[in-house]
Amino acid sequence: MPNAPIAPYDNRVTHQVSVLLRAVHRTPGRNSLYLLAVIIVIVIILTAVMQVRLNAWNQPFYDAIERRDFNEFLRQLGVFLMIAAALLVLNVAQTGCNQLIRVRLRDLATRDLLKNWLTRKRAARISRAGEIGVNPDQRIQADTQHLTELSADLSVGLVQSSILLLSFIGVLWILSEGVVIPIAGRDMEIPGYMVWAALIYALSGSLVSWRVGRRLVPLGAERYSREAEFRIALVRSSERAEGIALSNGEADSLRGLEASLASLVRMLRRVAFARARLTWVTASYGWVALVFPIVVAAPGYFAGRLTFGELMMVVGAFNQVQQSLRWFVDNTDTIAEWRATLLRVMNFRQALLDLDRVEASAGLIERREGPTDRFELDAVRVKTRHGTTSLELPWLEVGEGERVLILGQPGSGRTSFFLAIAGLWNAGSGRIVVPPDREVAYLTQRPFLPMGPLREALSTDGRMPGDEELRVALRRVGLGKMEDSLDRVARWEHELSLGDQERLGYARLLLGRPKWLVSDEGLDTHDEINREMLLSILAEELRETAVLNISQRRTPTGLYDRVVKLVASATDMPSPPPDRVPTREKAPAA
Repeated sequence: MPNAPIAPYDNRVTHQVSVLLRAVHRTPGRNSLYLLAVIIVIVIILTAVMQVRLNAWNQPFYDAIERRDFNEFLRQLGVFLMIAAALLVLNVAQTGCNQLIRVRLRDLATRDLLKNWLTRKRAARISRAGEIGVNPDQRIQADTQHLTELSADLSVGLVQSSILLLSFIGVLWILSEGVVIPIAGRDMEIPGYMVWAALIYALSGSLVSWRVGRRLVPLGAERYSREAEFRIALVRSSERAEGIALSNGEADSLRGLEASLASLVRMLRRVAFARARLTWVTASYGWVALVFPIVVAAPGYFAGRLTFGELMMVVGAFNQVQQSLRWFVDNTDTIAEWRATLLRVMNFRQALLDLDRVEASAGLIERREGPTDRFELDAVRVKTRHGTTSLELPWLEVGEGERVLILGQPGSGRTSFFLAIAGLWNAGSGRIVVPPDREVAYLTQRPFLPMGPLREALSTDGRMPGDEELRVALRRVGLGKMEDSLDRVARWEHELSLGDQERLGYARLLLGRPKWLVSDEGLDTHDEINREMLLSILAEELRETAVLNISQRRTPTGLYDRVVKLVASATDMPSPPPDRVPTREKAPAA
């Protein structure tokens, strides 16, 4: 049974953007991002100044053409080359700053997500919180990359469009004085006529584009979810390639991958049709924009109020204003894609932050750190997919140095009970008090070995033992052959046999010397040599370590001080009365 599902999150774009900005602001390294933002704004302002100068260049250049003045024509070409050279430098500077902003923003956003994910056991807990916890790697890597790149591009584009609009709207207003509308034989002059025409054209296009393209937001979010599912299916098939081949399971695996691909293709087809519908609006809007300013300004030219050069200057200013105003139309598809990735990333981040609060308010198993000298399990009942698992005693306390076996039959929920003690499963009721996590080691049937240098795989709680200490531990567990591989980087879970992986886990116990060891059948390895080795370590180097082993076997005899049985029930057990005072009931001796 999964943990309590996360409550719906505030999906308003303004709220999510403000949360994202606050998160980036609190992340170390933000000052370099702010510096890049200031530089790119300065570059955009300088670019706008040069574009205003380029627009003013239109009048003398086209007037020279109209007069057939060859010398002035050549002189204006020289002016153009100087303006173009300056704009080229500014464009290169803007592109470079934009790319650096994308990299820095991704770095900061990803670090923030990683910090919130890999803390307080959230990575494991969120995986049981419903759909929000599915494929976190996709949200942290691909979705965050896409979000930050789109955020940088859209932000720079919006700032640039806003500055250009402010730069040219005054110019276009002044130039509109030469544009007249002949009505009933009279020339009518409308103040700011070209400005109003640009506003009406851009706003109408933006409204239609949004109404047609808004369906791309939920479709985009669903598409990224399907992409993640297909990628995970491929990764799992790759990791289990040997098992698939040995069990002749290629046909079954292929069917599963094809089903996942078919689901993705169906979603991509829906996105494609939605984008095609949007293209009807954006493409037609773009083609009409080629002649619209000329048509609107033509009455002033044909009435003799504008020279050809002045007409081209009006058209140039109109295009700049209209291009700034149509930023939304041109980016409707991109904005929908950005909105979809923003939903996935920010909802995942908020789910991580809300995990503690949601679990505390859901009336689930209470787990907290207590004194360093004991474990306490008070009326703990763990809900599993098949019912409820609890101890035969309402209260269990394990003191320092004690060795206790929790005995459960197959299907009794042993692993769920272990996860509850470790803080990774909270469905159920009762109270668990554990010593500080830094003093507790958890031993599973398959140890976790991070990719990287062997010495890092052997480190515990961030402590890096010395080379000689590492070599002694490796020799103790029969892995002396790996003494010279301390700095070699490898994927150890793929390179080493299961037996050697277990021995590396024993070496970590030797190096960490935990006061408490909680095991999920970790003492029941099928390798007899490994079992004897672990028992000798517990009898010698770790003789002071308390052991709480959850297993279906009573062996080895003589190791445990007490045996407590797990009781599985297909239905929920009645809740204990609220005024019950737990009694410190001892379990029978082994």
